[in-house]
Amino acid sequence: MTPDSVLSWQFWALLAALFAALTAIFAKIGVTEIDSDLATLIRTMVVLISLALLVFATGKLASPATISPKTWLFLVLSGLCTGASWLCYFRALKLGPASLVAPIDKLSVVLVALFAFAVLGERPTLQQWLGIALIGAGAVLIAVR
Repeated sequence: MTPDSVLSWQFWALLAALFAALTAIFAKIGVTEIDSDLATLIRTMVVLISLALLVFATGKLASPATISPKTWLFLVLSGLCTGASWLCYFRALKLGPASLVAPIDKLSVVLVALFAFAVLGERPTLQQWLGIALIGAGAVLIAVR
């Protein structure tokens, strides 16, 4: 039985939110005395080593030849976007308060919904669109002084 089959996507999403919140706090403290790009590099190395150990320990390492070119393309694009996001996020944390940077960063929730609608054909309900709009409005209210 794998962790994915044991618990719901909601559980994993809540854990992701918890760790993202801790990431903002720890990063804000960690970036105070060094350059934000160097801080991002250190964080990335920790993530890389941690994930490599996890993949090796769980026997999930696949041969690169078994991964399709389409999968490679989109994972590389996702990785480049992750790197750009992290660089921008750490720069923002270096310059601004974590309590304002993190909510603005969460405008990504609104953008994901819009991109999922346009690119993936996902169709949120009216209630879900309202929630997405409230997330966007909340981020704007927090950011505006």
